[in-house]
Amino acid sequence: MANTLFLRLEGPLQAWGERARWSVRDTSTEPTKSGIIGLLACALGLKSDNDLAALSRGFRMGVRCDREGVFLTDFHTVVGGVLSAEGKIKKDTVLSLRTYLCDASFLVALQGQADLIQNLSEAVQRPFWAVYLGRRACVPARPLYEGEGDFGDLLTALQCWPYTEKLEKEDGGIRVVLETGPGQGTQRRDEILSNSHRTFLPRYTVEQRIQPYQSKEVA
Repeated sequence: MANTLFLRLEGPLQAWGERARWSVRDTSTEPTKSGIIGLLACALGLKSDNDLAALSRGFRMGVRCDREGVFLTDFHTVVGGVLSAEGKIKKDTVLSLRTYLCDASFLVALQGQADLIQNLSEAVQRPFWAVYLGRRACVPARPLYEGEGDFGDLLTALQCWPYTEKLEKEDGGIRVVLETGPGQGTQRRDEILSNSHRTFLPRYTVEQRIQPYQSKEVA
């Protein structure tokens, strides 16, 4: 049975907040694990913190950045409660700065136990709720489900999976971001502990570069 599920994330806009606070809403340069958990939770119909935390611990994630995209910063005005100097809550208009990734394309590989991969595969093909690419305004431009396979590790999976478009071979290669063990690589805080309280555990990733079409050419 397959131990790896592949998702294709493409759309006019994507937003994968990693350090977003209050009125400043950033985006990472590639999908975060917390963002993917949110997407999968919509597909599965999950709400509880325990379910989300268990799902997050159930697989490791790798991302192949087939098209990095470009940043777009937009300004929104929102009405919300603001704490006054007197300690009272009053309604006020707040300027919100939000950053998006435009025209990006990512191949996400999720690797875990075969029964979990099968459940996720079925869910993303028939989602319980509408799915989105980080923020609700970021609608996918194509179906998420890309396929399944059995691979020894995330790097091999991302190297071997076919490309959906012709990519230019460059000396630098294509960037991949791989989840690794504790204490290895770069620490990120996007492993969900409690969604309702917005608390996260550290997760570790490493970046590598691969050359396109090392194993399979575009069909």
